Amino acid sequence: MTETDLGDRERAVINAFQGGFPVVRHPFEPAAEALRGRGIDVDAAELVEVVRELDDEGVLTRFGALINAEEIGGQATLVAMHAPEDEYEAVAELVNDHREVAHNYEREHPYLNMWFVLSVADEDRVAEVLADIEAETGQETYNLPKQREFRVEAKFLVDGPIPEGDIDLSHLGPSPARTDRDALTPAERDLVLAIQDGLPVTETPYADVAEDIGQDAEWVVETLRRFNEEGKVRRVGVIPNHYALGYTENGMTVWDVPDDVVDEVGPAVAGLDFVTHCYERPRHEGVWPYNFFAMTHGRSEAESEERIEQVREVMSEYWDVSEDDWDTLFSTRILKKTGLRMAERADANTESESEA
Repeated sequence: MTETDLGDRERAVINAFQGGFPVVRHPFEPAAEALRGRGIDVDAAELVEVVRELDDEGVLTRFGALINAEEIGGQATLVAMHAPEDEYEAVAELVNDHREVAHNYEREHPYLNMWFVLSVADEDRVAEVLADIEAETGQETYNLPKQREFRVEAKFLVDGPIPEGDIDLSHLGPSPARTDRDALTPAERDLVLAIQDGLPVTETPYADVAEDIGQDAEWVVETLRRFNEEGKVRRVGVIPNHYALGYTENGMTVWDVPDDVVDEVGPAVAGLDFVTHCYERPRHEGVWPYNFFAMTHGRSEAESEERIEQVREVMSEYWDVSEDDWDTLFSTRILKKTGLRMAERADANTESESEA
């Protein structure tokens, strides 16, 4: 199923519930009620079927919670490197052979043409893995850890009902107090691993997860609500496959923002609804002059270029942006794409039974 195959009801569900899906015992009932309030005639059982079909047809990557891996444990970092054209495939294979490499992309840049993400349970492993990659490939790596996050909200809206995607039912349900713990309890660890690939598409998804991990349904609901408040879960809802929705163009725009205006620029760029990721990262003198990253997505090259121009216009409100102050790195090929090794990261940050 592609974007052109979607009816109004499917479009409404995709737009409405990319975040803010209710975390209550029977979440599809208030969700369906909210849709009816926007003119979409659907009941809870029908809504389950719509979500299930979208999931089965590949329009969604999953339905469930988007976990903030950094808050679960371990560390992830972005790394850039050069791979000579005549050795590119061999270098990619050596990099990808490292299980800590979760994602790897070929990107358009005259020098730094390979970009990958390391995901590790122990932050000391970052330096060790990069040293191994340099020894194996003969190429220097440039670590670009996130210094500040201004936005991570990859929403992909489609033409149709509820075009603003503004239904938010995350306030429903219990309001458990935050904890002061950084580590997970064993039960919380089990919950994270049970939901990392999505929730069951049933009328009682949280109760089904509870049964799988041997917990009470109310505990799962309360813990997920607290995780949302604590930032361990970014949002709960439908998570689209943006390629299936026609968002085939993505541009990683990079900027040499003067240090004294980063505080203002960050929130301003993050306020553009088509910017899905927005970070401050370190420069590397003589090789990489950029300290600000903003990812945009578009359904055509023209739309992507238009959105990049809008980012530049916002930037220009804060300093005199020249052509040398920014660049766009379009991805040309996915070299590797796996998960962030959540199990190992969660395990490393889980209390023992006696501590819990």
